[in-house]
Parts: sequence; C-alpha cells; structure tokens
Amino acid sequence: MQRNRTARVSGHIYLRHGKRGPVWYAKFRLPDGHQVNQAIGPQWTGKGRPPAGHFTERTAQAELEALLTDARRGTLAALVERTGATFADAAAEWLRHGEHERGVKPSTLAEYRSTVRTHLVPAFGDRPLEQITTAEIEAWRSRFIAERAPSRRTVNKVMTILHGVFERARRAYGLRANPVADVERRPERYSGTFDFYSPEEVLALVRAADSEQDAAIFLTAAFTGLRRGELIALRIRDADFASEAIRVRASYSSSALTTPKSGKVRVVPMVEEVAAALAKLLQRERFTGDDDLVFPGADGGYLDGSALRRRYLKARTAAKLRPLRLHDLRHTFGSLAISKASIRQVQEWMGHSKITTTERYLHHKSRADDARLLGSAFRVEEPTAAEQLAEETRYE
Repeated sequence: MQRNRTARVSGHIYLRHGKRGPVWYAKFRLPDGHQVNQAIGPQWTGKGRPPAGHFTERTAQAELEALLTDARRGTLAALVERTGATFADAAAEWLRHGEHERGVKPSTLAEYRSTVRTHLVPAFGDRPLEQITTAEIEAWRSRFIAERAPSRRTVNKVMTILHGVFERARRAYGLRANPVADVERRPERYSGTFDFYSPEEVLALVRAADSEQDAAIFLTAAFTGLRRGELIALRIRDADFASEAIRVRASYSSSALTTPKSGKVRVVPMVEEVAAALAKLLQRERFTGDDDLVFPGADGGYLDGSALRRRYLKARTAAKLRPLRLHDLRHTFGSLAISKASIRQVQEWMGHSKITTTERYLHHKSRADDARLLGSAFRVEEPTAAEQLAEETRYE
C-alpha cells in the first residue's frame, strides 16, 4: 500500500537580516521531497495594519499556511512564487527606497514619481508581481511607442525605471527574476547637432535682461556651462577671481540643496567677461559675505528657478532671438568651448560623467587647422628655380 506523502508537507517561517532590513522567509518541503526557501516579504514592526507587501509574524505565518495548503493539494500554485505584492506596491517600495536609503535627488525623484504615476501604474498597478512576464512588458512597450511616439531616450528612461522597480522587488519581496532584464533596449542615436547662440546673440540676451543680476546669470550660464540649479546654488566663495575660476560645489532644485549632477565638485574657467559681470554685481550693498549667494533672491535666499526661466523667456523675446531654452545656454558653452579646448577639458568643465556625452559637441569643432594640415598631403609643390635648373642640366 502506497504511503500518503501529504503528511510530509511541513514548514516554518524565519527572519533573514540583510543590509536592507529583516525579511520573512518560508521554508518548507514539497510532497516530492523538494525543499523550498521562499521570501514572504519585509518584516513590519510598526503600529497598526502593515502596508501591502509587509508582514508581521502572524501574517507571515498565515502566508506559510496558505503555501502548505497548496502543497498538500498538489496544485501548481505551490510551485509558483507568491510575493504577495502588486506592481503598485513594488513601485511605492522602489520610490521609498530611492528617497530614504539611496538618497536620490529631489528633482530626480520627482521625475521618477511622474513616470510611475503617468505610465507604469496605469499599465501594471494591480497585477501581482510574479504574473508580469517579459513578453507582456515588450507588448506594452510596443503600444507605448505606437501611441505616444516618444524619443528613444524617453523610452529607455521609462524602461530603466521599470527595471529598477522589479530589481528592488527581487530584494524586498524575493521575486526570483526581473522580467525587464531580457527586454531589448532601443539604441539611442545622437545627431551631434545642437542649436546654440553665438557670443553676439548671448550679449543681445544680456542687454535685454530685466535686471543686472539676470544679465549676469545669462552671461555666466552661456560662458561657463553651469546648469540652472548650479547657478542658483553658487556662493561668493566659489567665485575665485584670483585664480580666474568658478568652483561648482552644489545644485539647488525642487527646494533642496544637493551635489552637482555628476556628484563631484568641478572647476570651470572664469573668462574675462564673466569676471567683470560678477565683480560689478558683487558691488551691491547687501549679501556680500563669502557664504552669501552670488545670485540671491530678494531676501538673500535661493532664487525661484521657474521664475528665472520666465524672465529668460521674456528677455529672449525682447532680444528677438531664436526660441532656445535656458538650458541651451549650457549647450552654447559646450559648442563654443570645443573649438578651443580638448574634449577632455570640456568634459571636465561641463561635469559629464561619460565622455560620450561630450562627444556630441564635436560636430561644432572647427576643422580649419585640420584642413590646412591635411591639405599639405595633397598639394603638388612647384620646384624652386634651383631645383628646376639642376633637373635641366642633369642629363647634359
């Protein structure tokens, strides 16, 4: 008589303590003797009902009992992972982890939240994590491209965020595999072309500014390549007139002071025009200490970035210039600097983490010297009078 193997199905829960906190796990044996260690979810130690995807000891035990019941019944569900979390739960956990543990910058976090809320939660929000497949994600991406016609860069940004959500779910909920890992990425292609203002157009913009301070901001942006947040965060001690340099130490965006985008302090040459404009600006009566802002608000605090952008648009219209963005003043710097400096220097000045980003400015690099150098290789040189005479008398 065959023995009933269902009695062998048993298990227990336990906590595994990792770098990201304790997680409940279930350990049990299936009727065929196969032993399973499966993550249930992060431990909840707070008060009240645990949020979705988190477990107290009691709810973790209940999850184990459900798994054991399925195992005793011999259903396929016992062999399929059960994270107990939906995509919306995983997205919320990824954002929480980014904000509180990874220290993602507020401006970047706002972009992440917008993408999750606008694109990802409507598509996958209430779906259990383990049910979302690579094929489903690829089909959704195809619809997203067809319906919204986004740029390749936008598509890749969305897919990077989606990958991050599932990767965090692997650690937080024990998801066995990241379905986005096998989704093919769309290669990004850059034409290398940026529209930018000439030095004369920059000066026209400066003349059209509403105030001396705005004029200095526009000039500094175009002739140093600083980002808007870096301009707003610039302090007087960072303008080193003796060394003719500006030290970029911080950035201000979304009401928070952070490091520059690259995460590193960099030094940018302070050309004569910028030095003169800043020196004149700092002759003001207030906010002249080393720790004061170079471009302060009315109360000495940080400028409103949105208001600055609106004033820029007003000055651009008054100067009758092409409709380029405030950020394009940074491209103006890169496109002009590449004609006089090496690509490594421009990379360092602009704070690009990858040189491939800087290479996009090479399209604007002057090739006059290269043309003269190469021209000598194809030029037929006329013999001198002495050489011609020697050739004529050679066979006499």
